[in-house]
Amino acid sequence: MRREDIFIKGRRLTLILAVTLIVLARLSLFVGVIDIDLSSLLSGDAEQWEIFILSRLPRLLAILCTGVGMSVSGLIMQQLCMNKFVSPTTGATISSAQFGILLALLFMPGSTLWGRAIFAFITAILGTWIFVWFIQRIQFKDVVMVPLVGIMFGNVIGGVTNYLAYKYEMTQALSTWLVGHFSLVIKGRYEIVWMVVPLVILAFIFANHFNIVGMGKDFSKNLGVHYNLVLVMGLTIAAMITAAIVVVVGTISYIGLIVPNVVAMFKGDKIRGTLVDTALFGAIFVLVCDMIGRVVIAPYELPIELIIGILGSIIFVALLLYRLQHGRKAVRLGGAGTSGCAAAVSHVSGGDSR
Repeated sequence: MRREDIFIKGRRLTLILAVTLIVLARLSLFVGVIDIDLSSLLSGDAEQWEIFILSRLPRLLAILCTGVGMSVSGLIMQQLCMNKFVSPTTGATISSAQFGILLALLFMPGSTLWGRAIFAFITAILGTWIFVWFIQRIQFKDVVMVPLVGIMFGNVIGGVTNYLAYKYEMTQALSTWLVGHFSLVIKGRYEIVWMVVPLVILAFIFANHFNIVGMGKDFSKNLGVHYNLVLVMGLTIAAMITAAIVVVVGTISYIGLIVPNVVAMFKGDKIRGTLVDTALFGAIFVLVCDMIGRVVIAPYELPIELIIGILGSIIFVALLLYRLQHGRKAVRLGGAGTSGCAAAVSHVSGGDSR
């Protein structure tokens, strides 16, 4: 009976999130500079239908894909590294994608959005791999050190990106991707974010494998799971999701860091059990922040990066203090193996500190 109660409670939370998302999504379609009402759409008003099809609906779909994608990519990275502070923001994935976009602007100035996306995919994947490769070879004893290294690595990539942008006078062209916003999302230039959908489905299929790999290389080997293959696949999925979103929307920080942590406080750390709720809550979080940005100084619009940055900074500091105070009681660290990404954030009390 106890298992049934837990199952019903979990499904209830998922249902609440789903209903909330549907309600907010409907409201979002009618929030903007130009007023659109349901009666005009039902009466066949051509002008309002044009705005709805070309702008409002693509914007909503881009918001949903962004919230779902960034949240799921953060969840994957946290599970593979067994560190609650790892995300596309703190794992240098976003900075690497921006670097790829700059390379596309430098070497292929006439490239399409898909051409820039290819560069962003490659650099985001390589940057994420390098980050994980680096932390695998350093035995940190403090869980906070891993994301700090990722932030420093991301700042190095960001510094190189800014230097090249200033040197070749590409700062203005690159600025579009430095601040996340949905104001430029229209039909015909946002479809790349649809790549999030199959990638998230793929993540759900291999969710149990990500759980096993997060426990360490030895643990994975004992269960017959190819550690390196699953690790590389998971990081690649997270990097491609992030790059697809950065190319269309720009930089949006903290989503992949905050949302999985908040959901995990209610539903635990098992990725298959939290992936759906993480995706739903991520979409709700981004949707709410976007609506706030549209109404605060209407008819003008604040970039969603600003809204999420303010809220995200506060929540990130609160989570940081909470984890530092509670330690391993709040975060499951380490695994059966002694190597791999999980080993980089081994038990604080384990081993001799020097």
